[in-house]
Amino acid sequence: MKKATGIIPARFGATRFPGKPLALILGKPMIQRVYENSRRADSLAEVIVATDDPRIMVACTDLRIPVRMTSPDHSSGTDRVAEVAGSVDTPLIVNIQGDEPVLEPGMIDALVGAMADERLVMASLMTRIEDPASFSDRNRVKVVVDKNGFALYFSRAPIPHGAKDGYFQHIGIYGYRRDFLFRFCGLPPSRLERTEQLEQLRALENGYKIKMVETESTTLSVDSPQDIIEVERYLTNNNHD
Repeated sequence: MKKATGIIPARFGATRFPGKPLALILGKPMIQRVYENSRRADSLAEVIVATDDPRIMVACTDLRIPVRMTSPDHSSGTDRVAEVAGSVDTPLIVNIQGDEPVLEPGMIDALVGAMADERLVMASLMTRIEDPASFSDRNRVKVVVDKNGFALYFSRAPIPHGAKDGYFQHIGIYGYRRDFLFRFCGLPPSRLERTEQLEQLRALENGYKIKMVETESTTLSVDSPQDIIEVERYLTNNNHD
C-alpha cells in the first residue's frame, strides 16, 4: 500500500509573479506540469492541489486535477498543505512546491523512500551545485549537512564560507510524518526563520532533525516571469512537450 499523499499548495497572489500557477509553459499551465510530473511518482497514492483562489480551483477542475479549497487566512503554503492533510489518511505527506515545473517523479520517490526510516519526522532534497557564480544568489537556498546527512543550517547567504568544491542547494520539497506536520504548523515562527525567510529553520530551532536526500536531478524553480523562458528552453532541449 502506498503510504504518501502529495499536496501542491497553489496561491494566485504571489507578489513577484501574480497568477504564477496558471502561467503557461509551452502551452500548459505550470500547475498542470507540476501535477502531471508528481502523479508519475510510484510512491504517491494521490496528488491534490491546495488553493485559496477560485481561478485556480476552476482551472484544476477543468483539467481534472484533484483540488481542494482552503482557508484564505493561511500564512504559508505549509499551513495550506496541513489543512488538506487533515482529510487524508496516509501517514506521510509530501509538500510539493507548485513552482517546480521540471520536477522529476524520482525525486519524490527518493524522498518517500528515505522516510521509510520511522525515526524521521521530516526530510527534504538537495543537489550539488558547482557553479561559483550562483553561490551568492539569494534565491538559491544553501544547506549544510552533518556526516549523517541531517541539515545543520539553511541560508540564502553563501554557506559554507570559502567552499571551493561546490555547495548543496536546497530543493524545497518536503516529506513529513502526518502528525508531525500538524505539530510543526502549531509552532510559532522562529527567530532564524523570520531572519532568513526560510520556514524550515523553525524545525531546526525547535530541535527537530531534517534528513536531506541528495539528488542529481535538475530543478528549475519559477520565481519571476523571466524564469519561464529558461524552463521552456530546458523542456525544448530535452524533448519534453
